Amino acid sequence: MPAPRPQPRFPEPDTQPFWEATKEHRLTYQTCRTCSKVVFYPRRHCPHCGGRDLEWHDSKGFGTVYTYSVVRLNRHPAFADLGPYAVAYVDLDEGFRMLTNIVGVADPVKDVRIGMRVKVRWDDQESGISLPMFEPA
Repeated sequence: MPAPRPQPRFPEPDTQPFWEATKEHRLTYQTCRTCSKVVFYPRRHCPHCGGRDLEWHDSKGFGTVYTYSVVRLNRHPAFADLGPYAVAYVDLDEGFRMLTNIVGVADPVKDVRIGMRVKVRWDDQESGISLPMFEPA
């Protein structure tokens, strides 16, 4: 059995609401009530205006691959047995970009491309959280 993937350490005041939502397979992001900008990754203040009045929203989980790289060899025990896998930036339809994995493809070298449409797929962890990954839509 592979080693568990690295997990967030709680309490974690900036991102804990995000991780709590993943337990319900909800992909969340924030918007600033002061300047109306989208905020992601989760934090306590707006990186655009410095405001602290942030509101949580649920993403529909659809997006587009902005860019990606295929990892062919990883010595970390949690990833060593995966073989080649795709790490990508995905632009979500709600206006934020996140770093994630592209899964559900036979060959990440041939089957992942910039501009492809993807949807969230959850990878449940023993810790109770779930990791948002993406597969072809």
